[in-house]
Amino acid sequence: RCGARLHIPTAIEDVLGYIDFAEGDLGGTQIEDRAGRGLSLLDQVTQEILLAGQSQSTLTALNSTFRPGVPQLFIDIDRRKVSSLNVALDSLFATLQATLGSTYVNDFNKFGRIYQVRVQADQPFRSQPSDIERLVVRSRDGKMVPVGAFAQVQRSFGPQVINRYNLFPSAVVSGEPAPGVSTGDALDLMEQVATNVLPDSMEFEWTGMAYQERKTGGEAVLVFSLAVILVYFVLAAQYESWALPFAVILVVPLGLLGAVGLTSLRGMDNNIYSQVGMVLIIALASKNAILIVEFATDLRRSGAGIREAAIEAARLRFRPILMTSLAFILGVLPLAFANGAGANGQRSLGTAVLGGMITATVLAVFFVPTFFVVIESITSHRLRGRRSPTERPTNVPEQASPSITTTV
Repeated sequence: RCGARLHIPTAIEDVLGYIDFAEGDLGGTQIEDRAGRGLSLLDQVTQEILLAGQSQSTLTALNSTFRPGVPQLFIDIDRRKVSSLNVALDSLFATLQATLGSTYVNDFNKFGRIYQVRVQADQPFRSQPSDIERLVVRSRDGKMVPVGAFAQVQRSFGPQVINRYNLFPSAVVSGEPAPGVSTGDALDLMEQVATNVLPDSMEFEWTGMAYQERKTGGEAVLVFSLAVILVYFVLAAQYESWALPFAVILVVPLGLLGAVGLTSLRGMDNNIYSQVGMVLIIALASKNAILIVEFATDLRRSGAGIREAAIEAARLRFRPILMTSLAFILGVLPLAFANGAGANGQRSLGTAVLGGMITATVLAVFFVPTFFVVIESITSHRLRGRRSPTERPTNVPEQASPSITTTV
């Protein structure tokens, strides 16, 4: 004996309200039945995870596409009767496929286009379970045999689709973080919920965007570090000094402070767009500091004192820094308050850049000269300390050695 399962017609499925949700911002959590405990237990555990997750205020729109109780029709085929009636199983299944589903026949050209020819029974002849038993199959000797002579149609329940992940039966749980909650915090909470609910025979795996975030989420610190290191080496080559670039690098936290502060003030989360804005702030904040340090270094080479050079450089470059920064801030305002398609990403990026530029502009004028004075004073003190006490000044000419003349 063998069996085949058919879904009840589309009209009945619409009454049941079956909706296939796509994966949300959390990606998907695959609940795996690794011990083969059965689909009923998998559904029970999935519902428990949904209830536990819905009770958390940081998660929203939790849902699962796993439906183990979808109404179905089970066709119980008696193989012995099929053999005694000289009917081929391939012909039986082809008849069921062509009548209840559809079968591709060929293509034809019409009006300059290609159309497919598919065979399917009309709606009135395939709307009831009893219509299946009235179907006829041609036997090997040419006779038409009704399907009801060797098959019975039974109503049953089962999953519409059995998903497998890592070769295990699985159920997908999708959702989104609540407004103002980062995806990282939402993923951490989902992992905690799944760990508390899942039995020992089941595990969970991340898929989609959630998997990518979990895999590469720790690389943000590496990206920031590489950006700062790159700026440091470029400045070290420009100033021909290993210490002076720190007067520029130390202004970066001031810009990041504004980016994080304005993002939190607007109730936004720390996403990939805001992180891109923070990387951009590293360059923009360093640009303003470079203008002051460059002029201060030139004044020092001209013989000015450390404090005098820092104050004069800040005074000379105050207006250019203010003009360029205000122009950039005004240009970022439409991005920070964007609307329409893709507005969330634009607002996140614009808010981070806007807040970072405001603090980098206001605070850099006061802090960069201070950083320059401190670092230049430490460097000058160390250079003086390395000089030997018996070292002659370089500006004192050497005296000629006395000559001795001998007369014979």
